[in-house]
Amino acid sequence: MTVPVIGLLRSKHPEIKITILTTEFFSALFSQVPNINFIFFEPKHKTLSGLYSLSKDINNLNPDYVLDLHNVLRTKMLRLFLALSRNNIKANFILDKGRKEKKELIKGVTFKQLKSMHQRYADVLCGLNIKLDLRNFKYYKKINISNKNYNFNTQNKIIGIAPFAGHICKEYSLTKIIEIIAFLNDTYEILIFGGPGDETKKIKEICKTNKNTYNISTDYSLEEQMGIISNLDLMISMDSANGHIASLFGIHVLTIWGATHPFTGYAPYMQPEINSITPDIKSYPKLPVTIYGSNCPRDYLDSINSIKTKTILKRVEELI
Repeated sequence: MTVPVIGLLRSKHPEIKITILTTEFFSALFSQVPNINFIFFEPKHKTLSGLYSLSKDINNLNPDYVLDLHNVLRTKMLRLFLALSRNNIKANFILDKGRKEKKELIKGVTFKQLKSMHQRYADVLCGLNIKLDLRNFKYYKKINISNKNYNFNTQNKIIGIAPFAGHICKEYSLTKIIEIIAFLNDTYEILIFGGPGDETKKIKEICKTNKNTYNISTDYSLEEQMGIISNLDLMISMDSANGHIASLFGIHVLTIWGATHPFTGYAPYMQPEINSITPDIKSYPKLPVTIYGSNCPRDYLDSINSIKTKTILKRVEELI
């Protein structure tokens, strides 16, 4: 979700040197933003001494400013080490996560659309008198995969489905996912995205018993998955990462929400509100009951499955 902000910063200020601290794996997300430098967060940096060592690596870059777009305990410790080092950093600018507003949302004090996280990231730059209009982000270019020997037919219309999430209350049941696949796979190539281990096993089982359905998981690098995603006609995603990646390419993204809610600000970039499908608020009046999916009340764990497959399929037909 930081990519549109970094992309706009780069295009508006080509003279600024930008270094991003992230893992080597996630650096691929910035592949179409030119002239980006990286410091990689590694397993050795997870300890306190590791963070101190990382702060010295940051100091060696002699940065003028540090932007903390995460604002969690680990980045707070990094900022502390940087401050104690008496380096030449002029200022730190820190993400406002909107914790108070989000807490009021899940407590039912308010029920309204909060500022998007994309905008919150952009607001960090206001401390440097840099204002970014998020509507001006240029979508990533479609990646040519015609020279790849994939099993699916790139000449047909392709729908991606990312059925998994970090918490069960954000996952549409696989039974209902299979219903959707069965309705679509006569017309479209269906690509199922997921992570290692149990997710990959489940995807392989789905692909065995459904025609024109293909596994896109651990056999593909993030770069390869991004290339494939750029060629989709539609991504159906939970409240999870694949929807955000697809949105960078300007792909239609249909998100299915359960105990979380797009009002929290985590909807994919520039997707219309109608593309976020949520449970009926009359049946589940306390929504949202969690921001990330953790600590979900038991009676809302299965709220996502109150969404009818025909509701999702109707929107699919409208989009492609």
